[in-house]
Amino acid sequence: MAWATKYIERLQAGETVKFRPRGSSMKGKIESGQLCTVAPIANPAAVKVGDIVLCRVHGAQYLHLVKATRDGQFQIGNNRGGVNGWVTAKSLFGLLVEVAD
Repeated sequence: MAWATKYIERLQAGETVKFRPRGSSMKGKIESGQLCTVAPIANPAAVKVGDIVLCRVHGAQYLHLVKATRDGQFQIGNNRGGVNGWVTAKSLFGLLVEVAD
């Protein structure tokens, strides 16, 4: 099971989740180990560039930035210049609503 599977399942059930992701890909927005609160996405059309989403891109799970949008698709990437790829709304599971220590 991938790292975020249990959180994705809870988000799909309508729950808000909290977890502490590890890594440096989002440094400057989320530091490794900070407590992140992620809520279900009620309206994918409202997701905008700069939002941080829990998503799946090419089979991998990320808590990453929306870098661009086009025709109902979302480009996902990290905060260090990397791009993971384009996804549709069905690959977006949650929206970051709070980061705490």
